[in-house]
Amino acid sequence: MELFLEQLPIVIRSLNVGFLQTLKLFFVTLIGACPLGLIIALGSMSRFRPLSFVTKTFVWIIRGTPLMIQLLIIYYFPGLVLKNPIWGSGETGRFVAASVAFIINYACYFSEIYRGGIQGVPVGQEEAGLVLGMTKSQIFFKITLLQMIKRIVPPMSNEIITLVKDTSLARIIALQEIIWAGQAFLKGSQGISGAIWPLFFTAFYYLLCTGLLTILFGRIEDKLSYFK
Repeated sequence: MELFLEQLPIVIRSLNVGFLQTLKLFFVTLIGACPLGLIIALGSMSRFRPLSFVTKTFVWIIRGTPLMIQLLIIYYFPGLVLKNPIWGSGETGRFVAASVAFIINYACYFSEIYRGGIQGVPVGQEEAGLVLGMTKSQIFFKITLLQMIKRIVPPMSNEIITLVKDTSLARIIALQEIIWAGQAFLKGSQGISGAIWPLFFTAFYYLLCTGLLTILFGRIEDKLSYFK
């Protein structure tokens, strides 16, 4: 027990550093993937067939391959194949590469949710807007987009909660997120080795984060209930 109490502050400090890295990756992914996903969705619904075909093919490839492979390719391909290590070295380079991989991956998933939400809005809504003299952009932002948000909140909340847990995959390119920090005490870190209990503490961080997100999205759904 004394040994545990001595090691606990060391472990908590290390896990806090890893959790901050996890949170950074989470928020950067959301900030980049949400708008990019909408652009991809509009591209896949475009009446210009070449653009629609290319966009749908790209989404199919990204959704059909594991995120872990995408991380490895995006991080190693420029340096090993193109002989141009664009990400740089060190933790910063790994973080940038991981962010790019996560943004692209989640933007493609979000795009399908956006597309389903937009196409789920009755066509009569657009026709009514045209009758009232509204432009197509006004109809999209003032009618379609608002109703789409209500429809996409449940599937988006599931994807965002999944994103919290998927950030752990970044350790495949040695990004030192929270699970990396917890696992380090198994191998030997800061004078502690063979300790598995820090991994259980990492689960608490994930449970706390996903619990807060579940409450947040539940309240958002309640606020948007006026669209019923």
